[in-house]
Amino acid sequence: MSNILIVVVVAAVASVGSASFFYFLSKKQKPEEVSDNKFVKPDVSKQSVVLEARNKANEIVMEAKNKALRIQQDAQSKVSKVKEESLEVEKKLSAEKAEINTLEKQLGAQRKDLDNLKHSLSKKKESLDRSVKETQQKLEKIAGLSKEQAKKQLLESFDKELVQEKGARVRQLEEEIKAESEEKAREIVVYAMKQAANDYVVEYSSSKVKLPDEEMKGRIIGKEGRNIRKFEELTGVELDLDSTPGEILISSFDPVRREVARVSLEKLLSDGRIQPARIEEIVSKVTGDVEKMIHKEGDNLCHRLGIYNLPKQLVTELGKFKFRFSYGQNMIEHTLEVTKIGIAIASEVGANLETVKLGCLFHDIGKVLEGEGSHVQLGVDFLTKLKVKKQIVDCVEQHHEDKPFSSVESVIVHLADHISGSRPSARSEDYES
Repeated sequence: MSNILIVVVVAAVASVGSASFFYFLSKKQKPEEVSDNKFVKPDVSKQSVVLEARNKANEIVMEAKNKALRIQQDAQSKVSKVKEESLEVEKKLSAEKAEINTLEKQLGAQRKDLDNLKHSLSKKKESLDRSVKETQQKLEKIAGLSKEQAKKQLLESFDKELVQEKGARVRQLEEEIKAESEEKAREIVVYAMKQAANDYVVEYSSSKVKLPDEEMKGRIIGKEGRNIRKFEELTGVELDLDSTPGEILISSFDPVRREVARVSLEKLLSDGRIQPARIEEIVSKVTGDVEKMIHKEGDNLCHRLGIYNLPKQLVTELGKFKFRFSYGQNMIEHTLEVTKIGIAIASEVGANLETVKLGCLFHDIGKVLEGEGSHVQLGVDFLTKLKVKKQIVDCVEQHHEDKPFSSVESVIVHLADHISGSRPSARSEDYES
C-alpha cells in the first residue's frame, strides 16, 4: 500500500511541475533579475492551473486509497475463507483418523479371537484323532481283523447287494421304457394323422365333357372323320362319343394331355367353329395356358409347405400333381398330407426337419415323369440330375423299402407315406380301370 501512495505523490508533483512550465511558456515571461544577478522564482501557488493540479492529485490519492482498501478487504476475505476450509478439512481428517483407529482396534480384537478359536479347534482335532485311533484298535482287537480286511469284507458285501439290486432295477426300467415307448409311439402316430386329416374328392382316370346336343357329335367327327383325327393327333388322347349318351369320354394315360383335351373340347363346343385350323389354334392356346397353370400349382404347393428357391423344372413337375391321381388320391393333396405327417413325426423324434420335408415333397415325383422303370427309379434319376442332396434322394429311393433305410429321415418318409395311403377313406378303387 505504501508503494501505491508514493506513486500517487510523484504523479501529483509531476502534474504540478508540468502545469507551471506550460504556464510560463504561455505568458512568455522571463524571471526577474535581482540585484546580485540571481534569478527569483515567481509565486505560482495560487494559479488556477496549480490549484486544479493539486485537486486532481488529491482525487488520485483518494481513489488509490479506496482501491488499496478494497484490495486489502478482498485479500482478508479470501484468507478467512481459506482458513475456514482448512479447519473443515482438518476436522474431517481427525474424524476419519479416529474411525480408522477404532476399526484397527476391532480388527485386532477379531484377529485375537480367531487365533484363539484356531488353537482350540486344533486341540479338539488332535483329541478326536486319538479317540478314532483308539476305537479302531479296540475294534480290530475284538473282531480279529485288520482295518484293510474289514474294509474288503464290507465292500464285497455291498457289491453283492448292489449287483442284485442293479439287475432288478434294470429289468424294471426296461419294462417301464417299453411301456412308455409304445404309448409314445401311438401318440406320435395319432398326432401325425391328426395334423394331416384332409377330405378327398375321389376322381377317376378318365375325363368327361357334356354335349350340348347330339348334333354336335357329327361336327366333332367332321367330314370323313378329319376333325376327330386332328384333335386326337394334337392332344394325344382318344375320344369316345358312343359309350355315354350326352357325354364325350376322353381317355389318356397322361393326365396333363387329358386336361388339355378336356379344356380344348369345351372351348370348341362353346365356339361352334370346329375345323382342323380352329382345332389347332385352340389346342395350342390351351396347351400354353395349362403349362402356366401347372407351374403356378407347383409354386403354390411349395409355398403351402414353406419351401422356396427350387429349380424351375422341379417346380413345374410338382405342379403336374394337380392332374395325377393314385387310387383316387389327388397327388397334391396326398403330398401335402405326407409332408405334414412327416414334419409332425420328425418334430417328435428330433430328426432333420428340412430333409424330411423335402423327402416327403419329392417322394412320388417319378409318377409324373416320362420314361421306363418304376416311379421310384425315375424320381431318383431326375433328382440326382438336378443335384439334389443325397440325404433327400435316399429318402425318395427308400420310401417303398426298395433299399435298406440309411437314416431315420428315410424311415419317417416311409411311415408318413404309409399312414397317408392306408388311413380310412384315403383311397378308393377306380372301377372303370
